[in-house]
Amino acid sequence: MIRAVVALLLALLAIPVMAQDSMPPAPYAYNQLDDPRLEAEATTLMHTLRCLKCQSQSIADSDAPMAGDMRHQVRSRILAGESPDQIRGWLIARYGDYVSYEPEVSATTWPLFAAPVLLLLIVAGVLLRRLGKRRSDAGDTV
Repeated sequence: MIRAVVALLLALLAIPVMAQDSMPPAPYAYNQLDDPRLEAEATTLMHTLRCLKCQSQSIADSDAPMAGDMRHQVRSRILAGESPDQIRGWLIARYGDYVSYEPEVSATTWPLFAAPVLLLLIVAGVLLRRLGKRRSDAGDTV
C-alpha cells in the first residue's frame, strides 16, 4: 500500500517535467525571419547571448528548449522593431548579466574587470623589486 502511494506521488511530481518537453517550440525558435536584413540582426545578436541551460553555447548554437524560446523572443522583438541593444537590455534585466557574452561594467561586475589589472600591477611590482634587489646585490659584489 505504501509503495503504491509513493509511486503515485512520484508520478504526480513528474508530470510538470514531462509537460515541459512536450510543448511545441515557439514559432521563431527554428524558423528564420523572411527579411534577410532582420534575420542577420537577430543572428548576430543571438551569437552574443549565452544559453542558460547549456552555458557553453550561444542561443544560436544550442538545441535546448530554453534557447529556442530565447531565439523566438529575439526574432519576435526584432520583427516588432526593437533594436538589438533594447533586446539585450531586456534579456539582461530578465535573466541577469550572465546571459550576455559581452558583459558591461556595473556595480556588480566591476571586480571582474578590476581584478586582472590589480593582479598585473602586483606582479609587476614584485618583479621590479626582485630585479632591483639583484642589481644592487650584483653591484655590492664587484
